[in-house]
Amino acid sequence: MAGHSKWANIKHKKGKADAARGKVFSKLAKEIMVAAAGGGGNVDDNITLRALVQKAKGVSMPKDNIERAIQKGTGELEGGQLEEGSYEGYAAGGIAVVVKVLTDNKNRSVAEVRHAFTKAGASMADQGAVSRMFQRKGQIFIDKDMTDEETLMMLVLEAGAEDLKTDGEQFEVITEPNDFDMVSDAITKAGIDMAESDITLIPDMLTEVTDLGQAQSIMKFVDALEALDDVQDVYTNFDISDEIAAQLEAE
Repeated sequence: MAGHSKWANIKHKKGKADAARGKVFSKLAKEIMVAAAGGGGNVDDNITLRALVQKAKGVSMPKDNIERAIQKGTGELEGGQLEEGSYEGYAAGGIAVVVKVLTDNKNRSVAEVRHAFTKAGASMADQGAVSRMFQRKGQIFIDKDMTDEETLMMLVLEAGAEDLKTDGEQFEVITEPNDFDMVSDAITKAGIDMAESDITLIPDMLTEVTDLGQAQSIMKFVDALEALDDVQDVYTNFDISDEIAAQLEAE
């Protein structure tokens, strides 16, 4: 799941152990191809591409894989014809869900996403009905042992960041998409490693789930969506209580 919350932390920790690396690389390659197709293959001139390349390097994606994806996107190599799509709806308890896909067959992707919604007892919604609850932002996470809050605050605000928050054992830096590159550069030049960085959708408000069964149901649903080959990202406004988080981590 894209975005960040207590549950996202739990998912991230579990995913480190059991995620198929090839699937991660495949999804990133698709995003890189589309970014290169839309804004060119030069990372210095294409902010979106630059962020994706940085993300790919962060998960140890081979340099050759990254370069091939860029070349497919720019047309230097065949195989770069992908379309973006977005589907929206509600999971158990009215939790907002936005699904982003990259596909060479939109009929296939919508059928697969719709099947996942139906199987989970979730409902799809009209375009814009759910996505209006989210804002597109740059989001950067930095482990607290990398720097102190005052130093980071001065650095990122001067570089154009919108906000700095504390999220558990990390700092969370929020930017406008157009400022993401400048803020990332400032952090890197200061010698501070970023744990995660991406341009994502952030919900205006989180909906806290305090029932373990409901939390498990939503997790299972999002897992099913993320397992689909065409699905790139799943965004929700789902958050969980500390008590539920502890129970999920113990599973």
